[in-house]
Amino acid sequence: MADSEFEPSKLDKGLQQLYAARFPEAERRARVVLWKTLCDSFFARYVTPQSTVLDMGAGYCDFINQIRASRRIAIDLNPETADAAQPDVEVHSVALPELDSVVEAESVDLAFASNVFEHLRNPDDLLRVLAAVRTVLRPGGKLIIMQPNVRLVGGRFWDFFDHTLPLTEKGMEEALELSGLCVTESRARFLPYTTKSRLPQAAFLIRLYLAFPPAQWILGKQFLVVAERPA
Repeated sequence: MADSEFEPSKLDKGLQQLYAARFPEAERRARVVLWKTLCDSFFARYVTPQSTVLDMGAGYCDFINQIRASRRIAIDLNPETADAAQPDVEVHSVALPELDSVVEAESVDLAFASNVFEHLRNPDDLLRVLAAVRTVLRPGGKLIIMQPNVRLVGGRFWDFFDHTLPLTEKGMEEALELSGLCVTESRARFLPYTTKSRLPQAAFLIRLYLAFPPAQWILGKQFLVVAERPA
């Protein structure tokens, strides 16, 4: 592959140290239960066992390790991602705008981005990533985005050093439409701001939270937007 147009920044190179401090080992173990329940009780509705699933900014592979699919792909610059991934998960260390250089065009049924796009430097970077996602999605393929809703979290958005692109669900909808992706579902409130928030950790309580919209209206600070590449 040719030299990358998107050279890693100093922050990109420090991801391992940053996230190791932010997510200690005990918390990572608790997140396994959280994400297994989220995948089994909610996100599984968007995939079939024959699907190809792409996890952008996969981090410690909380989502991609738990979702059931025939092909699973993780993209992240954090060197710990490869260690965290299950053996059958393909891991690529490339910048998100270049994901279409390692993932085949029109090969992905579901692309997933959880707490990723708020780390991009500016709106142009977001549009570059969405263009790459559109390239790798099959016609009719879906993109799920979950991240902090800056309208709801307010100044707490800046509690994290690497948060650089504040968005609401409305702004994300505009970016998706501009990128040729059709929004099919949009929730201003879904999960609490962070896993350190008051989301219950026991599996049955998480399932109850997902099944009880008033709890999401009260505690939800992250939006959920689903978009589709037109067929």
